[in-house]
Amino acid sequence: PLKILLVLALVYVGIVVLFESSIGYIQPQGEDTLLLTVQDDSGVTHDRVLSPFELNDQLYVAVNHWPRQWYKRLLETPNVTVAYQGESKNATAVPVIADSELSEMREAYQPGFLVRLLTGFPPREFVRLDDMP
Repeated sequence: PLKILLVLALVYVGIVVLFESSIGYIQPQGEDTLLLTVQDDSGVTHDRVLSPFELNDQLYVAVNHWPRQWYKRLLETPNVTVAYQGESKNATAVPVIADSELSEMREAYQPGFLVRLLTGFPPREFVRLDDMP
């Protein structure tokens, strides 16, 4: 029984790695996706395709996959470029940490069980994209 559980666990981890890798490699884009460009400390820009959502006239993205290098860059350099709905603008990425806003985000944005299963139940974080003045 222990060997069977170990094999099942390894198969599950393999499925999660395959799914997460394919999402990162394919970077599916459509009318409802957002392109976030972050510049690292050396001046190199990195693009990430994300699924945005709007709540209370604010634009948000969820950090709900295991590959998080883009999120680490964003925390280091919060001034980003956002291309969304045919418009490109500069924005400030603000991690959502306030309990009330975070609770509202978690309630409003709940990926289905299948998505959570395929992504390996990563911790969910949220980022608000504020327009730069």
